[in-house]
Amino acid sequence: MEPVNQIDGRAIPFGRKNVDTDVIIPAKWLKTITRQGLGRGAFEALREDPDNIFDSAEFSGSPILIAGDNFGCGSSREHAAWALLDLGIKAVIAPSFSDIFSGNAFKNGILTVVLPQEAIDRLMEVAQTDPVMIDLETQTVSTPFQDRYSFEIDAFRKNCLLGGLDEVGLTMARNDAISTHEARMRDQLPFLARGTDAVAAA
Repeated sequence: MEPVNQIDGRAIPFGRKNVDTDVIIPAKWLKTITRQGLGRGAFEALREDPDNIFDSAEFSGSPILIAGDNFGCGSSREHAAWALLDLGIKAVIAPSFSDIFSGNAFKNGILTVVLPQEAIDRLMEVAQTDPVMIDLETQTVSTPFQDRYSFEIDAFRKNCLLGGLDEVGLTMARNDAISTHEARMRDQLPFLARGTDAVAAA
């Protein structure tokens, strides 16, 4: 997982409320076991409109999505987060998120920023013509027009995102402590390790 700190650039002024995961990535795309290429299916139904915002040259490569209330509701499919990442989205700003989607986004290195609707309305306006900047370290969203909005984030999630640590990374960071514990257990309770030496040797 790549570390997340400052994310800046054009933001896609989407703004739609109650966007469920089937809108983010339709069920027919769930057959794949790889994350690569899912961006092609992201918001597929909406992108059937030739004037859709996701395929607009103006917002090509935008790392930020501005959404409406209750973004990511519906099913628990992690493919929704994968599709956003493959589309180039590194952060989503909205008034609220589905808890499951927010968790999946975090585990895949996507920052979810909760701001009040008044701030969302202003950012939607700015995003039409100018960039938006998110600073995770200071927990702020700002614009070139001196707009500055603070957001809350769980301290554990913030630390993981700043360090680029997913669940595997967190475990590996404790490798020395784990090895020390396993060695102590082999000495103190050797019956627990019976057979593991043969497995390790293989």
